[in-house]
Amino acid sequence: MPSPAPLPSPPSSVVASVADLAKLRFAARELVLFPHHAVKSALAGTRSSRFRGRGMDFDEVRPYQPGDDIRSIDWRVTARTTSPHTKIFREERERPLMVVCDLRQTMFFGSRRLKSVAACEIASLLAWAGLNAGERIGALVFGPKQQRDIRARRSQHSVLQLIRALHDTSMALLPQPQAETGTLPTSRERYKLSEILEDTRRVARPGTSLMIISDFHDLDATCERHLFELSRHCELSLFQVHDPLECQLPPPGQYQVSKGSQRFLLNAAKASLRSRFEQHYRDQEQHLQQTALRLKLPLLSCSTEEPVLDTLRLAFAKQARRRRS
Repeated sequence: MPSPAPLPSPPSSVVASVADLAKLRFAARELVLFPHHAVKSALAGTRSSRFRGRGMDFDEVRPYQPGDDIRSIDWRVTARTTSPHTKIFREERERPLMVVCDLRQTMFFGSRRLKSVAACEIASLLAWAGLNAGERIGALVFGPKQQRDIRARRSQHSVLQLIRALHDTSMALLPQPQAETGTLPTSRERYKLSEILEDTRRVARPGTSLMIISDFHDLDATCERHLFELSRHCELSLFQVHDPLECQLPPPGQYQVSKGSQRFLLNAAKASLRSRFEQHYRDQEQHLQQTALRLKLPLLSCSTEEPVLDTLRLAFAKQARRRRS
């Protein structure tokens, strides 16, 4: 009995292929994530890290926390305040890069290409650029119901593991018809953004350069608290992926919209609906921008309409100019 023919691969606008993400290795050479300095010592690192440990430069005194080295206790401050305080030092050392990519169901959306495809390209470019800079690369990839954890290593194998996880998780977003009814099953997502950030806090070590890629559609007060805690010990950057169709409804008319097995008509001619839709997006956008500003976090907005490489190249070039000035 002949074996069934393999299913055709989905187009690149729907699922980013492993080959396409691997080819971004060459494009990533145009991105400089970290400044390069001349090595001044065989024992020291090449830059000052956000990692706080027993280094050469004193950083601050803070209340003692369980797990702190008792040799770093500042006895003078402890005696003056009657509560234990410890000295924190800033040291130079390597900075591992961790990419956190949100590929939940809301990312499976786009007018020309999907947000999930753009997110996969951003994650791959950042990983390749980090590897080119000599960093250890790790990642967390979150889908609707599963999580993939890639251990940080300084090797191409680690990046290729990330690319495979991105591809497989993107494939899981494709609707799967039920065998009996032929309808599209509906399912509730396992992860919220707050849970993604909470899991990231468990994995990310102090000093990690942490890059979170998401649409941040469910950003709330709990997420802000997790972002604050992450920013205290990590070099945190946010990459927001959005589509023009999220900002404004298409031209007035009747449009069929589906969500799993549910299908309905959308009347885009209603002025009140268009106004509420646009206001909702503006509120979400303002909330994200204010959160990033309050926590002093870099925020880069990436549109599915624009090439990801151009957006990242421009952003990191501006960042490099600010460092030089």
